[in-house]
Amino acid sequence: MNLLERLFKLRENNTTVRREIYTGTITFIAVSYILAVNPEILSSTGMARGGLFYATALAAFAGCLTMTLVANAPLALAPAMGLNAFFAYSVVVGMGFSWQIALFAVTLEGIIFFFLSLSSIREKIINAIPLQLKYAMGAGVGLFITLIAFKSSHIIKGHPVTLLTMQNIFGPEFHTAGISALLAFAGTLLSAYLIHRDTPGALLVSIFCTWGVGIVCQLTGVYKIDAANGFYSMLPNFSTSALTEPFREFCSLFGSAFDVESWSCKSSGVSGAKLLLSADFAVICFAFLFTDFFDTVGTVSGAVVNTPLMKENGEIPCLRKVLLADSIATFVGGVLGTSTTTTFVESSIGIRIGARTGLSALTCAVLFLVSLIAAPLFLAIPGFATAPALIIVGFMMMKSAKNIDWDDIAGAIPAYILISATVFTYSISDGIGLGVISYTILNSFRKGKINWILCLISFLFMVKYLYL
Repeated sequence: MNLLERLFKLRENNTTVRREIYTGTITFIAVSYILAVNPEILSSTGMARGGLFYATALAAFAGCLTMTLVANAPLALAPAMGLNAFFAYSVVVGMGFSWQIALFAVTLEGIIFFFLSLSSIREKIINAIPLQLKYAMGAGVGLFITLIAFKSSHIIKGHPVTLLTMQNIFGPEFHTAGISALLAFAGTLLSAYLIHRDTPGALLVSIFCTWGVGIVCQLTGVYKIDAANGFYSMLPNFSTSALTEPFREFCSLFGSAFDVESWSCKSSGVSGAKLLLSADFAVICFAFLFTDFFDTVGTVSGAVVNTPLMKENGEIPCLRKVLLADSIATFVGGVLGTSTTTTFVESSIGIRIGARTGLSALTCAVLFLVSLIAAPLFLAIPGFATAPALIIVGFMMMKSAKNIDWDDIAGAIPAYILISATVFTYSISDGIGLGVISYTILNSFRKGKINWILCLISFLFMVKYLYL
């Protein structure tokens, strides 16, 4: 214990070993869905799904371990949602790039961010964002992860006219989506009750209780498996062969970013090293850089706002180290064979329930490594069981909106736009973009309200929306 105290400065950060391990476990459970989802998305490019599971778990392990060693911060890293879809559907399927050159773009992005982090440019940009907008990021990210939870648990679903609508629980899909939504809602109420009663490990208890009831529903036929539509068995399946085939597939992915002979682009017909000089490659690199940067800005700022990890003036003391760790994780993830690895929005779950040091991130790292052996157990936890934790944390993060000065129209309107756009565009990066642009315009004639960095950020966002 004394060693852990010295390594992670637990007493200085007003935390304990038990709390850090607990919060790290909760964060891992909330993030672990990426082990199933990321291979599903990236396999659409032709990459081996089994190998992608290994790459995802190892990239998350490396990212969390790097965050522990470099920044001692309670932030979990894994291949990012959104960026993996951009990698697969836009860059490879849409633009015709081979997945090998797309992986190289990811590793190059990590290298560029590494040097930017060393120079403190990224840190200065984040600290230049007004406090009003940082409070809005916290609320926006809270609503964003709540939307993710509502969708993953099937409480809401897509609609051709209204875009989203309430799930018809007792309709034709009762035995799949309906019961999932019902259990997620019940789990949320259970979480709220346990938190109200100050029950130790409330979120973890609710996750396993909801999962347990789901297993009972499956065994009694109330819940029916429909793998084709994403409704899988909730019983861990340890009867599958050991990990030999996925491991062999992973070996074929590892280092493939540097396989120059496989670099190609169907749309332009250019292949090999010549692709590095093409305009299309420059476009996808800029898109990766831009989206990853501001996703990280929003995630980190939103996760730590109104916690001891952020100063009263809105600065984050460990920010440079966090960004350095994030850039290293991106590079390592690309080498391992997966899309951009970055700080996960679900990190806010652990922070909101008391995570303060890298011991929480180390717990996540260990569990991601263990998941290589116990994959059937971790992958059996359904989305509706983790959704209540996300919804409760979204509620906690919404509290930062009360710190926005709603009487200051020039600051409040951009904050409101940022919160709304984060949810309705389904993008933290775009939410920040519209918030920053509107803040810059509305405050351009108010002395001391904006600086050249904010103007530059606004300009870059406008260029992105005009030409990408």
